[in-house]
Amino acid sequence: MEDRKLIVSPSPHILSKHSTTRNIMLMVVIALLPTLAAAAIIFGWEVLLLTGVTVAACVGFETLYCVIMKKKVPVGDFSAVVTGLILAFNLPPSFPLWMAVIGAFVAIVIVKQLFGGIGFNFANPALVGRIVLQLSFTGRMITYIYPQSWSGVDALATATPMYALHNGPLPLMDLLLGTHAGVLGETCALTLIIGGAFLIATKVISPVIPLTYVGGVFAFKFLLGLAGGAAASASALSALSSILAGGLLLGAFFMATDYTTSPYTRSGKFVYGLLLAIVTTAIREWAGMVEGVSYALLLCNLLVPYINELSRQRPMGVGRGKRKGAA
Repeated sequence: MEDRKLIVSPSPHILSKHSTTRNIMLMVVIALLPTLAAAAIIFGWEVLLLTGVTVAACVGFETLYCVIMKKKVPVGDFSAVVTGLILAFNLPPSFPLWMAVIGAFVAIVIVKQLFGGIGFNFANPALVGRIVLQLSFTGRMITYIYPQSWSGVDALATATPMYALHNGPLPLMDLLLGTHAGVLGETCALTLIIGGAFLIATKVISPVIPLTYVGGVFAFKFLLGLAGGAAASASALSALSSILAGGLLLGAFFMATDYTTSPYTRSGKFVYGLLLAIVTTAIREWAGMVEGVSYALLLCNLLVPYINELSRQRPMGVGRGKRKGAA
């Protein structure tokens, strides 16, 4: 009889010879490239320098850590490249390079490698890196520039669309094309939608989380507008603007769908997306900040183990109260 072993390993779990971790990460990189190109066109070539530094720092820190700890160097799976890209997309164009390197260190060494590497991190590494930078260098993280004002000399601190939305809806074309201030990955909504649609079409990600998340935010914002006495058309326009502005699309397509930090059951994905929509809307409407995607993602990442436990399928014939004993 052939000797077979049961191999237990963390996610992502590969079921196809062609769907390797490396190939999946490469698909994510491809999906992010349109937004990177749009940011370079909108803000200037310096965007490519900032992105290159974050990617190189993430790859470098992962290599250095694994060499020091005498572990296999996993940079060939491109997960560090994806982390570097997403981290860069959470930074304003004028962000100092040395600060970006600190964010890369937090993301790769502290959040990813110290917890065991890919598949073991408790939250999205780029997300935590972004939050640490936000708390540590708040002034630089909110120093935005208008697209036409990039000169490499003086960055203009200006309001992003999320601030402007409090005074009413914004032109949808400006939000779609990214002709406004903001971080690299939240300006051009059109390229984010294209990248997300590409990942869904190629089955790299499930559509349940992004559609539930985005649809939930739209529904809650629309209902809040009606409750506030606004007309249905005005509420719908405001709700649509809140989706296209800020980091919602970047978070929904590229961060909330991270294999390690998102539920693995269909019902769990739906609950996860709905929770993200509720927390994001609550932070945006009633907290002291206009953008709630990062903190909503972090909170819901921490709840994923419980969502998985409550939503996993029970063995046939085993009652709810006997599930743990049967396992």
